[in-house]
Amino acid sequence: MRRPNIVLVFADQLRYQAAGFAGDPNVRTPHLDALAREGLRFTRCISGCPVCSPARASLLNGQYPHTHGVFVNDVCLSNAAPTFAEVLSAEGYDTAYVGKWHLDGHGRSSYIPRERRHGFDYWKVLECTHDYNRSAYHAADDPTPRQWDGYDTLAQTRDVQDYLRSRAGRDTPFVMALSWGTPHNPYETAPERFRAMYDPEGIVLRPNVPAEWQQRARKDLAGYYAHITALDECVGGLRATLRQTGLEDDTIFVFWSDHGDMLGSQGLQRKQKPYDESIRVPLLIRYPRRFAEAREIPALLNTPDLMPTLLGLTGAPIPETVQGADYTPYLTGDAPAPTDSALIACYHPFGEYTRAGGGVEYRGVRTDRYTYARTLDGPWLLYDNEADPYQLDNLVHRPDRADLLRTLDARTQRWLDALGDDFPRGEDLVARWGYVTDESGTVPYTW
Repeated sequence: MRRPNIVLVFADQLRYQAAGFAGDPNVRTPHLDALAREGLRFTRCISGCPVCSPARASLLNGQYPHTHGVFVNDVCLSNAAPTFAEVLSAEGYDTAYVGKWHLDGHGRSSYIPRERRHGFDYWKVLECTHDYNRSAYHAADDPTPRQWDGYDTLAQTRDVQDYLRSRAGRDTPFVMALSWGTPHNPYETAPERFRAMYDPEGIVLRPNVPAEWQQRARKDLAGYYAHITALDECVGGLRATLRQTGLEDDTIFVFWSDHGDMLGSQGLQRKQKPYDESIRVPLLIRYPRRFAEAREIPALLNTPDLMPTLLGLTGAPIPETVQGADYTPYLTGDAPAPTDSALIACYHPFGEYTRAGGGVEYRGVRTDRYTYARTLDGPWLLYDNEADPYQLDNLVHRPDRADLLRTLDARTQRWLDALGDDFPRGEDLVARWGYVTDESGTVPYTW
């Protein structure tokens, strides 16, 4: 039997809540909503370390950040553990990557040589940019920078559609990863036809946005939603191309995001925090040949679980270096979910998230009902997400929740013991890996 193709498309900083299928009353996402109705919709997919580079590294090799070492942005992922592209290449797959990489650490505009591409062959990539309308990339083995035509989200999608058309009728399976930079800020830079859809004054905010943040949040969300609607249009185009080329039934189509965005909730912005707006991300999978019926998937699934699950769905071997779990037996009904919790962590607060800005190292768990986190000073947050979905009532110091707190703290410790995480100070972890930081505690961004 022919092995399935994989088309893995993922956004940067797209929170679970910002889609029609998730109940957002503002955003227009008809194609994502259709994908959610037709495939597997994971309602508790967690970005356990909600930062760009750590999440992307865990996606590639199935390890947790303290193991692979990419627990901050702008450091280089080593070749110590095989990636899913390297495994699938050894299994006879063609491999392709288009868009944002953010795993090389040699400068955000620098050419990335083949030996640091972790198994991907077809290559149209830039390390990192947020200038979405003047976006550069390097193609194949040419170090000369090129530029995407216009808004890069649309241009990158067109390139992937051309790639898919080139695969029609071919026997060799392929994996294509398309990594968009949007809807990551700057929020106001989507094409006008998308920005015109959203009036900031009409935006309905989540109840956990404080009054002093509401004007800014509405402005930011209007641009954020514009980027998301552009992504949604791209998802529709990709799915149409798969149908037109006859590839759809034999292709695992995956939509995911590396982490979320606070956007004023809790009076915070961006990521790294343990709140649901930061750690909860969309995950939609459509594989008609294997999963003919759509269904909701309530199990907790963390970023390191994606790599072994993708390999499991193709029948490829899972390397011994992998720390995540293969959810394939659960998805096919042959086994229960591998776990009932997801580890959440900030290994080293950096940049705008340093201690001066309120950032702190933490470890904790997200379960089907609760969020718990502790810092180096002890228990920090405890939320009952069923009774308090906007996480407004911190129960950590409530005497009547002491037993629950101890249970969740013990569950956190079991994760740390199993993974060999001794929960060091961020500065100490940075020193272990030999990274150089600047005065803000950040590995310097270089261009």
